[in-house]
Amino acid sequence: MNSNYPIMLRLEGKKVVVIGGGRVAERKVTGLLGTGSLITVISPQATEELKGLAGSGLIEWLERSFSKEDIEGAFLIFAATNDNVLNQSIKMAASEQQLVTIADDPEGSGFHVPSHIQRGRLSIAVSTGGASPTLARKIREQLEYQFDEPYEEYLEFLFSARKRILKEVKDPSRKGKILNAIVSEEFLKSPNREADLSRLLQE
Repeated sequence: MNSNYPIMLRLEGKKVVVIGGGRVAERKVTGLLGTGSLITVISPQATEELKGLAGSGLIEWLERSFSKEDIEGAFLIFAATNDNVLNQSIKMAASEQQLVTIADDPEGSGFHVPSHIQRGRLSIAVSTGGASPTLARKIREQLEYQFDEPYEEYLEFLFSARKRILKEVKDPSRKGKILNAIVSEEFLKSPNREADLSRLLQE
């Protein structure tokens, strides 16, 4: 079995097409919100949530059956209907350069959407390669408990601190020690990280 290649995609301005209007399609669309992608849903029917998103202008909903022209220029394609034959025909209509995921055929998909958590700049993805989405969800829940809300603020500190360290510290050895120090439990729980960082830089 060939292993999957993990990657984080920037979708801003990219066309993403979701074929299907049920709960599966709804989950796919919800996961895409906030990426800046141009989301189009193709389906004669849609959930109330999808209708609401379309009504607010966050997505485009084409209230009709799928046509192969719908995926022209699409960067990502989600075949998320409850019709296996239709899902396979969507895959066949796509070009070799387009990425297609099929809701009921993980082995035949060109990509998978992992279970993931987001804490500001921190993104953690969990995938079982289609073997058990349930296990992936359980692992994600454990990680959500381990990496709780304070990590969002902590990552913002690390982002700005790293830029400051790279600018102010020239010695490679000292730079490495400081970068290691700020990812310690002490800094995570510190009530005044900026002051602690300034002390490190002065030492």
